[in-house]
Amino acid sequence: MELTPEKSVEIQETIGSDIAMVLDHLIQLPSSQNELEDACDRTTRWAKRSRDAHNRDDQIQFGILQGGLDPALRKRSADGLVELDFPGYAIGGLSVGEPPPEMYAAIDCTTPHLPTEKPRYLMGVGRPEDLLQAVRRGIDMFDCVMPTRNGRNGSGFTDAGPIKLRNLKHRYDKSPIDPNMKHHNAHLSRSYLRHLFMAGEMLGPILLSLHNLAYYHRLMSEARAAIETDCYTEFFTKRMSGWQSKPA
Repeated sequence: MELTPEKSVEIQETIGSDIAMVLDHLIQLPSSQNELEDACDRTTRWAKRSRDAHNRDDQIQFGILQGGLDPALRKRSADGLVELDFPGYAIGGLSVGEPPPEMYAAIDCTTPHLPTEKPRYLMGVGRPEDLLQAVRRGIDMFDCVMPTRNGRNGSGFTDAGPIKLRNLKHRYDKSPIDPNMKHHNAHLSRSYLRHLFMAGEMLGPILLSLHNLAYYHRLMSEARAAIETDCYTEFFTKRMSGWQSKPA
């Protein structure tokens, strides 16, 4: 199968997504310097081809940065994409196994080279704490399979940290997953949800996935409100201190 930048654009225009992404070259970390430079420069070349092939005025196309954890390559990638003048920019090539502090450092050395008036999208991230850490560094948008993947596997997100519902300690626990959540399934007990997982009932993964999506949605809504009222630092500190407590 051959996938070119032009074919990638054609597929996304046919689908009609609101946001389309250029075709990029994602490589694993760690990789050699030559491999990082090759992927970085190829991604910029493909970005130009993707931009030139894009025809839909009702679809926004984002460029994707590469460069691994190398600050100089991240700047090189950003400079090349900004010159192409995309409506938005995505930071790719992270959350591929590197420790979170290294990911944060890569974001730190990337966002200063991106326009402040255009959206910045961090691809494939991540845990709730990663989202708030990235927002501090100027990131606006995210995508990740974690809320539903973890939900399917019995792991829920709460203000006190992650909860593993298959653990025996929840067998008779009548408390909700997170008392601070108000979605329509929030009243269901940990013991009931654990029973669904242990019985192999698909309703368990469905309900916990919905809870996790609601949790992420609320978290981002609260982050926006904190930014609008100029109290994001206080919000960040409070949330991070709660997640650092002992997991449920």
